[in-house]
Amino acid sequence: MILVDLNQIMIGGLMVQVTKDPKKEINEFLVRHMVLNTLRFYRKKFYEEYGEFILCCDSKHYWRKDVFPNYKANRKKDRASSDLDWGNIFEFLNRIKQELIDNFPYMVLEVYGAEADDIIAVILKNKPTTSSKDLILSSDKDFIQLHSIKATDQYSPVTKRFVKHKNPKAYMFEHIIKGDRSDGVPNVLSPDDSFVEGTRQKTIRKTVISELIELIEQGKDPLMLHTLIKNCSKDTWIRNWQRNNLLVNLDSIPEELESEIREIFVRNNPGYATGFRDKNGKYKADRNKLFEYFIKNGLTELVQNIGDF
Repeated sequence: MILVDLNQIMIGGLMVQVTKDPKKEINEFLVRHMVLNTLRFYRKKFYEEYGEFILCCDSKHYWRKDVFPNYKANRKKDRASSDLDWGNIFEFLNRIKQELIDNFPYMVLEVYGAEADDIIAVILKNKPTTSSKDLILSSDKDFIQLHSIKATDQYSPVTKRFVKHKNPKAYMFEHIIKGDRSDGVPNVLSPDDSFVEGTRQKTIRKTVISELIELIEQGKDPLMLHTLIKNCSKDTWIRNWQRNNLLVNLDSIPEELESEIREIFVRNNPGYATGFRDKNGKYKADRNKLFEYFIKNGLTELVQNIGDF
């Protein structure tokens, strides 16, 4: 499988087009062409080694927002102050997503409350142990923690390189300790509203982070390691560790949501779950709508490469 972080691909295509236009106007034809051509390029590049696309989408609502209201709050603030009409942009991107669902031969997964990260994590954690190699197509470093799953690779469309890490579990523990500024998650010493209020986070020395990770890898309970941190109460450490572990660790996805993702994955296309393949071992789906779709939308250049889809 090639598990595609679709929102990242679409936003990436949009921003490339917008940055080239001094008026910051959205050319829907160019964005559509760019998104589809990007998918074509990566399917051609990786299909033989990893198999077919599964396009994974962010829901309009995130379960993490329910448990942590400040989750990605700054992104909303940044969009509000932007010159771009994000309401119109999201409406257009949703239209492209629906066109992919209606016309393309790929499984497209969106589950209410889930991010693409959750969908990709659940699929990989539940794949058969005998499964062939799978690829995560995303530049998001959150996925590094999934590299410990056998035969799982990650490729970044931003750097045009495979994402590698010698110790995925250590990276996850470091991520929990340091938090994630882009998602609005403070480090384990800082209060929930650090990024929303613009206050300075409490500093954690690199040597302390390294010592914490080493002890956790040795099997020490992270909730009991507050003694390594000066001026941090046990209650604050435990609360903030649990907060960050819930938001960062992809093993913390709620059980009900994980079950729903598994069910929708199987129901959307049983061929993936049952292992159905053609005589060459590749999954095949209906591509009959592609030609008409490309002609209707003026995508004549893509017609010439229709076999890549």
